Amino acid sequence: MSILNVLLTPQKLLVAVDTLAEDAMTGKPSSGAKLLLIPQHNLVLACRGSAQFFLRIYELSLQASFRADFTMEQLMAECGLVIEKLWPEYIVAADRAGIPRDVLHTELVLGGWSPKNGRMMATAYAKSAIGRPVIVQALQGGLASPGEPLRGKPDSFEPEAVLAAGRLQADHENRENGRVVAGGRLLAATLRRNQSLIADLGPL
Repeated sequence: MSILNVLLTPQKLLVAVDTLAEDAMTGKPSSGAKLLLIPQHNLVLACRGSAQFFLRIYELSLQASFRADFTMEQLMAECGLVIEKLWPEYIVAADRAGIPRDVLHTELVLGGWSPKNGRMMATAYAKSAIGRPVIVQALQGGLASPGEPLRGKPDSFEPEAVLAAGRLQADHENRENGRVVAGGRLLAATLRRNQSLIADLGPL
């Protein structure tokens, strides 16, 4: 599985992901976009898990962002319902492709500036193929996924610290899985009120 880290304060949001992906045509390692912006509303959507499922959720979120009555809070409320609705289709497609169900899992984070609340907000969503409802969690200080290699370590927005955390996580995931499942480069989106920046922090 990939890396998905979030740091959240009332004035600042950082989301970091790795870029390791697989070319669907050749099966060779490639580079994938696991975080994408909805810039007119200063929002970011990021994932850990199925890229295809993530891109479908992003497409629908982007379409919703054009509504005249769009709010971040409404999108956060709808996102869990949309994940539940689309998941059976994803399972069917994975079955056709011969993908084992025990590896089907997605973690998503949607976050950004809330004009209504006057602060940064973020919500995490998790869904797997074992039949449980989607888990929806409003974030307070953030999250680290995988979290095990970072237990007891202080949080930091400093790029060097974010990259060091990502390298620990990538090493952990690759050892646990017995193959390279996290890697490439670490991308970080940093959002403040009226500003969204994406930086390549370096190789993992």
